[in-house]
Amino acid sequence: MNRKFSVAPMLDWTDRHERFFLRLISQHTLLYTEMITTGALIHGDRSRHLDFNYEEHPVAIQLGGSDPVDLAECAKMSEDHGYDEINLNVGCPSNRVQSGMFGACLMAKPKLVAECVAAMQDVVDIPVTVKHRIGIDENETVEELFEFVEVVAKSGCKSFIVHARKAWLNGLSPKQNRDIPPLRYDVVHLLKQTMPELEIIINGGICDLDTAENQLKYIDGIMMGREVYHNPYILAEVDQRFYQSETPVLSRQQIMELMFPYVEKELAKGLRLHTMTRHILGLYNGLPGAKKWRRFLSENATKREAGIDVLYKSLECLG
Repeated sequence: MNRKFSVAPMLDWTDRHERFFLRLISQHTLLYTEMITTGALIHGDRSRHLDFNYEEHPVAIQLGGSDPVDLAECAKMSEDHGYDEINLNVGCPSNRVQSGMFGACLMAKPKLVAECVAAMQDVVDIPVTVKHRIGIDENETVEELFEFVEVVAKSGCKSFIVHARKAWLNGLSPKQNRDIPPLRYDVVHLLKQTMPELEIIINGGICDLDTAENQLKYIDGIMMGREVYHNPYILAEVDQRFYQSETPVLSRQQIMELMFPYVEKELAKGLRLHTMTRHILGLYNGLPGAKKWRRFLSENATKREAGIDVLYKSLECLG
């Protein structure tokens, strides 16, 4: 599994429609699902949570949970469904996640995380990875971070995705936790230097490919999140710059033309147009007519009767 460049799991954003769209722009970027809780998979609509398009590969699923037995069951489901990687969420700071005893609060329980990872690895052949913060609340020393990673690595986990901010579990909202705690790239770099045998992926605050490429001097891979969602065409040069691909970069128009058949197929299943078009609103960012295009889609794609003609007509806004 090549994790040199990946797009972060983002709740309510990285669904299968978003992932299909991003795959049209980059063939090699590793894509992640939204976080899916073990309870949702075990007791809910499994198909709704697990289904994805074959074209999305390579694609990883992120699980949220803290019970080794439940996580093992969900990991096996995920592998059987065709995912390329299982990722355990040890980074989400929301109150709802804390009450369910998973997410960032698990950084205080490295032995439990290790048990969870081991349980999943026992039942699947695909990689199991962990995404976490550099610390939580007052627990932010380098020694505590290293201890967490060391304990979890002993369970067999070889790949860690590190959001280079601590998380405040009390006092800050999830949104504030993405911005207010300062970025500490140096801590993630030191983690890699100290444990060179591990694959260390850095996440947090990276907004352009030059910065991302520079990070590869210190760590093994980059994960970008919100910047990709709001400015998806940033992925257009990822295959050439990070994977030495010789495939030509597609234009925005070519990407839209590839989206039309997908949208028509999903509309035929009864999905609303807005379900898909909400993810593509940033495609023309910075170009003439982009604001008019976004407004047209936002106002018209949400209508119950909206069909593929709305998407075709929206392109007229771009001149």
